[in-house]
Amino acid sequence: MSDHIHLYIPGPIEVSQKTYQAMSSPMIGHRSSDFQALYGGIQPRLQELFGTTQPVFLSTSSAWGVMEGSIRNAVAKKVLCCCAGAFSDKWLDVAQRCGKQAEALQYEWGEPIRPEDLDAKLATGEFDAVTLVHNETSTGVMNDLAELAAVLRKYDDVVSIVDTVSSFSAVPTPVDELGIDVLLTGSQKALALPPGLALFTVSEKGFERAKTLPDRGYYFDFIEFQKNQEKDMTPSTPCISLIYGLRSKLEDIFAEGVEKRYQRHEKLNGLVHDWVRGHGFEFFAPEGYRSKSLTCVRNNKELDLPQLIKLLKTNHSMVIDGGYGKIKGQTFRISNMGDETEESIKVLLAALDDSLSKL
Repeated sequence: MSDHIHLYIPGPIEVSQKTYQAMSSPMIGHRSSDFQALYGGIQPRLQELFGTTQPVFLSTSSAWGVMEGSIRNAVAKKVLCCCAGAFSDKWLDVAQRCGKQAEALQYEWGEPIRPEDLDAKLATGEFDAVTLVHNETSTGVMNDLAELAAVLRKYDDVVSIVDTVSSFSAVPTPVDELGIDVLLTGSQKALALPPGLALFTVSEKGFERAKTLPDRGYYFDFIEFQKNQEKDMTPSTPCISLIYGLRSKLEDIFAEGVEKRYQRHEKLNGLVHDWVRGHGFEFFAPEGYRSKSLTCVRNNKELDLPQLIKLLKTNHSMVIDGGYGKIKGQTFRISNMGDETEESIKVLLAALDDSLSKL
């Protein structure tokens, strides 16, 4: 058995040797011209990937750092948190821990956010910010971002904050076209980097809101990021090795072609979906709202998931996820994001077949 366990979990995911090699580049000073060249040099590709003319900021943190920071930078009155899974539900808790007035637009796990419900809530005038998870990693539900963004654009006084942690670079998320005010992601999912880096962009409306709030802190202060970005720098010491890795990953993405990358994720996702249907399993997410980067499978056959995962790891040096939060054991999740290929997904599915035969 290989010492390397191939990760088919929804993050962290597999990291290529090319990326690791790039991360071992010699260290440079974070206030040096070398760093300015590194940071400034990746901006055009980051902006293209985000679909924005705004700067793209890099934060040495998990995406949760920027998710909390967004609350501190954007909420003056009250925030509406669209909740339908572990991560969107947690955003409500985070907002309340930040001392903000917050309310949930609550759904059962596995349901998508409905634009008509969002519209009705915002029409009350109670809210000046909204949090939304595009691709709810815990449930495998991908919300219709275009429909929801169309609702959000109707409300000029509402700052929209969107988490694309497990969808960014797997499907299009064109920030400027959608009119999103804060769009954020993390390094360890579809970008196929190690954990520890958050990426985000902010609209002019987002910056204007931040300027009015006295308690936005320092580490995640959007205005500090903006001021430092003008000099191709970050407010605090960044994870330079991960930025080298990001530069390498951007080379890979644009060598493949962004549209071809989206198509590859859809094709691999389709292979997993065919396997699910062919084996009589059910999807946790409803038709039309299923993630393109991972699949959340309902354990309708009541399999011994810990044993299945053990067999897969012991015999094939692969791991999938046995469900998250309150649906752990009721579901299992298979990732197809990052650098996976048709060959690697087919190898996984064959290994799952073998492991199922031994249960």
